[in-house]
Amino acid sequence: MVLDISSITSLNESLGIGDRKDTKVTSNESEAFSSLLNSAINMYSEADQLQKKAEQAEMNFAMGYSDNTHDLALVQQKASIALQYTVRVTNKFLEAYKEIMNIQL
Repeated sequence: MVLDISSITSLNESLGIGDRKDTKVTSNESEAFSSLLNSAINMYSEADQLQKKAEQAEMNFAMGYSDNTHDLALVQQKASIALQYTVRVTNKFLEAYKEIMNIQL
């Protein structure tokens, strides 16, 4: 099973984190915001899909359809990491929003 991290990678590139080999700089601010928003939405949907896969694997294991604990642990760990990453990115966005709102003009 392969973890699809394309939305996380594009979000990292939008935030300026990690590799910058293929980063496309947009001059239009609305395009940049739209790209960042789409990356965040994709990250949430990816984390949700991984959570659903973990729940399904747990049910399959509990019902006896699967006896491979390694695969179960792997799916659960992927879902956990994706959820932790999503929560951390959300918290950073909220911190940035609060800082912007506290700026006095």
